[in-house]
Amino acid sequence: MAVRIRLKRVGTTNAPAYRIVVADSRSPRDGRFIEEIGSYLPERKENNVTLDLARAEYWISKGAQPSDTVASFIRRERRRATAAPA
Repeated sequence: MAVRIRLKRVGTTNAPAYRIVVADSRSPRDGRFIEEIGSYLPERKENNVTLDLARAEYWISKGAQPSDTVASFIRRERRRATAAPA
């Protein structure tokens, strides 16, 4: 089973919102998924991405491939996690 970390569109017309999900690559974009690990609200200017970085790292270690957009979110969260002391 090829697993992808990708965006699932939710929200209404002209007010998009996305969930970051782990899904089988053969399932439809808005179809069945394995786990929800975050969200993306493109209309917000700041703090528009929430992502459970630990779960994303777990799925990547198991062989999941992130989409290009989700990969950029993961890179941003990694930089934010290393820049701010816990």
